Amino acid sequence: MKNSILLIAMLLLTTIAASSQTNKAKNENTIVIIHGAWSSSNDWQHVSEDLIAGGNSVVSVNLPGHGSDNTPISAISLKLYVDEIKKAIGNKQNVVLVGHSFGGIVASQVAEEIAPQIKKIIYIAAYVPKNGESLLTIAQTDAESHVGKNLIVDEKSGTASIKKEGIADVFLADAPKQVADYVSNNLKPEPLAPLATPVTLTDSKFGKINKVFVYSLKDHTIGYALQQKMAKDAGIETSYSLPSSHTPFIMFPHVLAQIIALEAK
Repeated sequence: MKNSILLIAMLLLTTIAASSQTNKAKNENTIVIIHGAWSSSNDWQHVSEDLIAGGNSVVSVNLPGHGSDNTPISAISLKLYVDEIKKAIGNKQNVVLVGHSFGGIVASQVAEEIAPQIKKIIYIAAYVPKNGESLLTIAQTDAESHVGKNLIVDEKSGTASIKKEGIADVFLADAPKQVADYVSNNLKPEPLAPLATPVTLTDSKFGKINKVFVYSLKDHTIGYALQQKMAKDAGIETSYSLPSSHTPFIMFPHVLAQIIALEAK
């Protein structure tokens, strides 16, 4: 297991050394970022910019029904998400999937379906499913999460929301008030169907792909104990820890980008 404090120091030193080089070689790998529920690709702008500035090829995918995309809720499924990621990848090889939160579920299924193209999966405060599990089945085992007491399920519309007064606590308790207020005022309902859909994974494909986990130590969405359990169950030996809430891409974008860049090499 890698020690987060030492590694952060090493990463900062690596950044300084890299910036002193006049000719920076472009990374031959492609980093594909998959955001989580109640989120969008826009949330990863600063991380993406850092990665691109470092010579990395980055694709940040906005899942259907998120951000400015208005795909009807009735048309949204886990398969649609997976197909969208596969479409973005195309015939690219040596792909490094970065999955945050629910994005870990999507990344896992994508890796299963196009395993020869996937070099590594980096889970960032993410769900790491076993075969037959869904986000909902895993989340129900999380005694530390604050989601349950703030969750609003609307079966008629097929969506799930978080109580406005609980959004900051659940997702970004460490963010500045103006950021928390903005998110609280603009959070879109999340399609339910993908959250309840189980993945189909095999040891021969998904099981053989190298995996990394970035823990968020002050997470109120996915408890730290569950993060540890999922990583252990998946046999993940390389890990990092950040003293963040569920959204380290907001409070620690530069360090997070360096972790991704290092693991993508």
